[in-house]
Amino acid sequence: QVQLVESGGGSVQAGGSLRLSCAANGLTSTRFYCMAWFRQAPGKPREGVAALYTGGGTTYYADSMKGRFTIAQDKDKNTLYLQMNSLKPEDTATYYCAADIRHPLLCGPEGNMEYWGKGTLVTISS
Repeated sequence: QVQLVESGGGSVQAGGSLRLSCAANGLTSTRFYCMAWFRQAPGKPREGVAALYTGGGTTYYADSMKGRFTIAQDKDKNTLYLQMNSLKPEDTATYYCAADIRHPLLCGPEGNMEYWGKGTLVTISS
């Protein structure tokens, strides 16, 4: 059974940084996954943030996230990270970790993902 557990959310002031973690349990070690971060602000649709293909570490970012957010993995710890810098009030949202089995050319923070975490709340104050 696949379980994704996010952590690292919290409240920071604009301009600050946070690092989110996603502990992934139950993923098949012999398979590669497209792992991604999404976010959803109150009253807004879910938005893709970034994705990483575990097979080679290739990363993909939503255009609006490039330059401030960095996605990374620690294979030994089965953990996915999202480093967020220069945070803005509009980054306030619940951030979700997700995983899916996809061809690497189809990996990205978009579409339906098979596995989801429960989310971690990030609040940025001005």
